[in-house]
Amino acid sequence: MKIDVKHVAKLANLPLSGDEEEKFERQLASIIEYVEKLNETDVGNVEETSQITGLENVTREDHPKPSLSQDEALSNAKFLIFILYVAGIFSEEAFSLTIDVDMG
Repeated sequence: MKIDVKHVAKLANLPLSGDEEEKFERQLASIIEYVEKLNETDVGNVEETSQITGLENVTREDHPKPSLSQDEALSNAKFLIFILYVAGIFSEEAFSLTIDVDMG
């Protein structure tokens, strides 16, 4: 099976060189070939399982506690982008406002 690596890279927003495209095409073809072999395996008598260790998730009750203020959380940011969306209750019109703040 041939993989269109250029298309996949474009979807993932990954710039690839020609050598990388060839390399990934070979690797993806190898992976798909292996999965096709797995699909040929008879698993009709195999019991379904999600894990075999018997471990279970340990959860605790969530208790609110003090956190950072907005100023503390943003104190190390180099710049901030505030986006404000405003829409009328009875209107389909909406607008957004973006403000860049240089923290340098």
